[in-house]
Amino acid sequence: MSAAHDHAADHGHGHGDHPPVTRSGYLTGFILSVILTAIPFWLVMTGKLGSPVMTGYVIMALAAVQVIVHVVYFLHLNAKAEAGWQFMATVFTIVVVVITLAGSLWVMYHMNVNMMPGSADSASGM
Repeated sequence: MSAAHDHAADHGHGHGDHPPVTRSGYLTGFILSVILTAIPFWLVMTGKLGSPVMTGYVIMALAAVQVIVHVVYFLHLNAKAEAGWQFMATVFTIVVVVITLAGSLWVMYHMNVNMMPGSADSASGM
């Protein structure tokens, strides 16, 4: 037995608790990723939702779902593997993604309102 396996046996976190990696799992993740990328592109190009704000919210929700698809199908993180440490990493990832998406939308909204010439707020300040 190699030194790496001895180390794993000493700490009780062997490599047997990982979910099986299969070609069908990668293919499922790829197909879901393509669909979750094509839907926002279609929404923006056709304007089906009518409102740019609603389109932005739907795209943000689909982006969050796509992050989860990548984490599950490509990074193979779940709540049972590695004695729950992967679940904690997933929760941390979700918190960081929510902060990043909400912060990005907040910054873009305020830059649009405060820096675009001809908007109602900038005209009233003159």
